Amino acid sequence: MASSITYASNLALLRKNHHNDAVVSASSPNAFFVAPLNFVRLSNNYRIRCCSRSVGVPRASPEVVDDRIAEKEEQAVEKRRVLRIGIVCGGPSAERGISLNSARSVLDNIQGEDFHVSCYYLDYNLNAYAISSAQVYSNTPADFDFKLESLAQGFQSLSEFAEHLTTSIDIVFPVIHGRYGEDGGIQELLEEYNIPFVGTGSNECRQAFDKYDASLELCKQGFITVPNFLVQGNEGNISELSKWFSRNQLDPYSGKVVVKPARAGSSIGVKVAYGVLDSLTKADEIISEGIDDKVLIEIFLEGGSEFTAIVLDVGSGLDSHPVVLLPTEVKLQFHGSVDITEKDAIFNYRRKYLPTQQVAYHTPPRFPIDVIETIREGASLLFQRLGLRDFARIDGWFLPNSVHMSSSSESKFGRTELGNIIFTDINLISGMEQTSFLFQQSSKVGFSHSNILRTVIYRACLRFPNLASFSSGSSHLPRRSKSAQISEAFSISERTRKVFVIFGGDTSERQVSLMSGTNVWLNLQAFDDLEVTPCLLAPTSEFVSGVDSNDKESDVSSRTVWSLPYSLVLRHTTEEVIAACMEAIEPARAAMTSQLRNKVIDNLMEGLTNHSWFTGFDIADEPPRRFSLEQWIKLAKEVQATVFIAVHGGIGEDGTLQSLLEAERVPYTGPGVISSKTCMDKVATSVALNHLATLGVLTINKDVWRKEDLIKMPILGIWHDLTSKLQCETLCIKPARDGCSTGVARLCCAKDLEVYVKALDDCLLRIPSNSLSKAHGMIEMPNPPPDQLIFEPFIETDDIIVSSKSMNEHGHHLMWKGRSRWVEITVGVIGKRGSMHSLSPSITVKETGDILSLEEKFQGGTGINLTPPPLSIISKEALERCKEYIELIANTLQLEGFSRIDAFVNVDSGEVLIIEVNTVPGMTPSTVLIHQALSEQPPMYPHQFFRMLLDLASERST
Repeated sequence: MASSITYASNLALLRKNHHNDAVVSASSPNAFFVAPLNFVRLSNNYRIRCCSRSVGVPRASPEVVDDRIAEKEEQAVEKRRVLRIGIVCGGPSAERGISLNSARSVLDNIQGEDFHVSCYYLDYNLNAYAISSAQVYSNTPADFDFKLESLAQGFQSLSEFAEHLTTSIDIVFPVIHGRYGEDGGIQELLEEYNIPFVGTGSNECRQAFDKYDASLELCKQGFITVPNFLVQGNEGNISELSKWFSRNQLDPYSGKVVVKPARAGSSIGVKVAYGVLDSLTKADEIISEGIDDKVLIEIFLEGGSEFTAIVLDVGSGLDSHPVVLLPTEVKLQFHGSVDITEKDAIFNYRRKYLPTQQVAYHTPPRFPIDVIETIREGASLLFQRLGLRDFARIDGWFLPNSVHMSSSSESKFGRTELGNIIFTDINLISGMEQTSFLFQQSSKVGFSHSNILRTVIYRACLRFPNLASFSSGSSHLPRRSKSAQISEAFSISERTRKVFVIFGGDTSERQVSLMSGTNVWLNLQAFDDLEVTPCLLAPTSEFVSGVDSNDKESDVSSRTVWSLPYSLVLRHTTEEVIAACMEAIEPARAAMTSQLRNKVIDNLMEGLTNHSWFTGFDIADEPPRRFSLEQWIKLAKEVQATVFIAVHGGIGEDGTLQSLLEAERVPYTGPGVISSKTCMDKVATSVALNHLATLGVLTINKDVWRKEDLIKMPILGIWHDLTSKLQCETLCIKPARDGCSTGVARLCCAKDLEVYVKALDDCLLRIPSNSLSKAHGMIEMPNPPPDQLIFEPFIETDDIIVSSKSMNEHGHHLMWKGRSRWVEITVGVIGKRGSMHSLSPSITVKETGDILSLEEKFQGGTGINLTPPPLSIISKEALERCKEYIELIANTLQLEGFSRIDAFVNVDSGEVLIIEVNTVPGMTPSTVLIHQALSEQPPMYPHQFFRMLLDLASERST
């Protein structure tokens, strides 16, 4: 096993290279940005990459370096042409938050010595900025907007921006979703200045993006289309719409339709309506909300199955050779009690981008093979006839024969013996988040994230004569397939270090755990000396959330762990991963998938074999492997693996998993058994810190109640008892042992408590927005409900508002009255036991209500984190004292590796009022932990940060 670099020397190396080897690109207007340093482990040494180019290879001392070899390497570097790629994200659409996630994912996965990547951002008003790659990891557009003036270089106009691109960039990769990104706007600007770009041209984008125009063109080209009615501006005509309802055999008072913007992507503003008047009302809402002034009313496709398909062009030059990958079936599903509005369920923005059990994906679809092949044939034909380029995502429906839909012609493409295939939405820039359809479908046929993105980029280069040479030969080789068959790990070189990333579990945070584990797994793959295996801790048949793990100790070792192949990790929920595992090992299903996969690969190779830059597929076709937890830990010991724990709550955070690993002397990330047990119990955490009150660390009084008692006893009596005992008027309620994100609510009166307790009793998955007396966002509830809940006084703080209209004296868009001198913070701590280091705290800004929602905590596109805290709120001196108190807390609790501490801080004294400690904090792409690591000097990029945590695990004291 390769020896690991220590935590201290790792930091020292970062600092040394920050001062001595960092390179600033003088060709960029943001030349004051220090380019990112990317670590790649080579045996026992690190190569430092800067601006995605190698700037130093410290393999041996200068005295022993062969001058001739060095000279040859230097010449090779000079000869190698580096492709300058400009990622452009943001934009005016409501999907701009997803655009940032896509940009971050692209940046993570195309880095290499042959690519130099620059990042650009367009705000809501189409003002263009050059931004550092560190800013791409900001959580939201609000994060961007708040920091733009101080951290980014703005352009006076889009013309100036385009002129900059002509001299600084070889090819632009637009990742703007919706308006200006997919409607031909950015493409027209780039075409005007003859700037090469990835994707479809402006005219073709304009036609395909407009759902009404696209529908007309598809009909003209011989495809079946969904009957629709156009409402434009304020021209809603009741008489004409009534006739349309009649023609399509819809009841004018209750006929079910879909109302959606014609030019706003595939998710934003889509509504379900009943009858003529409701349809026009919903159309007016879309128009008045400013989403679009052109609205489509379509019949609701009852009884059909929705699908989406990625199309990849593997042709040469201007010759198109589209190949449709394995499509995905999108299945809406509901469990238990659901809100009455779920009868109107559609695949909307929330279901598409947030971890929810309301959606399941099946790749390939559970359709007959003939239907799947017709989908692939039709999507390929559509891609060609609409003049699309490089790649796209095409959505549609399969309607079995039992579903009747009128059509003007029986000869339309898409009619099969089993039913009709209808293409409904064309996405010119597919979402590129880590688990997006692009990566789900491409991994099924052998592409890693990096390989598919590079394939798209190199294909685009072929359309531009001056870039063709970049595609004539690539220095990049796809990484070897990192097998999920961990039983075969013995054959791997001894120098390769094994890492098992484990995620999932029982708690209500298991979906966030999946996001965390996926992010860790993908980032650690940047290191060629690591063999990283993703592993899912499956939920038990009966959830044990809130039950003392000691009561289940005899059952823990028999818990199921799945070793996952690449493609099965890329899911939104743990349940979906397990369902995919079961599908993958079901013989008939596996055989069909293999048959389709081989056909897609053959189609791809017809074009890819003509391109010298394509060096092969890098994802093996493997089944998942199933182990008991006991077997899995013994295997980890046998192959000398380090376990990276990303299981939030339950046995992953209460010391149980840590104890089992320690018994076999398997190294793992994060704090040890005793610390984990203490911090998982919020009451025990307070008790352990009570003696620090005189030193500046305060705790909040708590009262613990059993769920059964809350349900049985009179609510008014409980309320009076709590407010009297805790000496407060407003309460905060949270699960006693279930993480920090679900079931947390502010209760202002007994009626609020009644609503919350009823939600527990009814096992609701969520409490809808504004169900309590004070405005709030949606409250995700623990599933299953916890056995114990904690009540504590709600700490009142003044709202911190990020606004584009009000500026303070520092020029920031920030408003804060500051009457209460306490603000809420969250801060990561890293290091060895007894010498933990505090990262820069983040001030949490709530967009709705008083409690951060699950989305605001973990999902990119929502939530605001001020990292580091602005000096207008807390002085540098108070901040330093705060960090000292945080380190005192961490060392008192005997934390090690890394953890996250949530607290309130007094902005004058730096005193800390502790809320809770998370020993397995969120590690999603948009979590504050990433922001804080990037705020270090020099900044630690995600793959560096996770590598440091891994190295700390191997050095832990047991």
